[in-house]
Amino acid sequence: MIIKDYFLIFLCMIVFVLFVLIGVAFFTLL
Repeated sequence: MIIKDYFLIFLCMIVFVLFVLIGVAFFTLL
């Protein structure tokens, strides 16, 4: 269960980083 929780946190951080990178790229293209 502990490994599962860490995996969910890891996935959330990856999604958050992806959204930040997409946002930065979007504003840069503007």
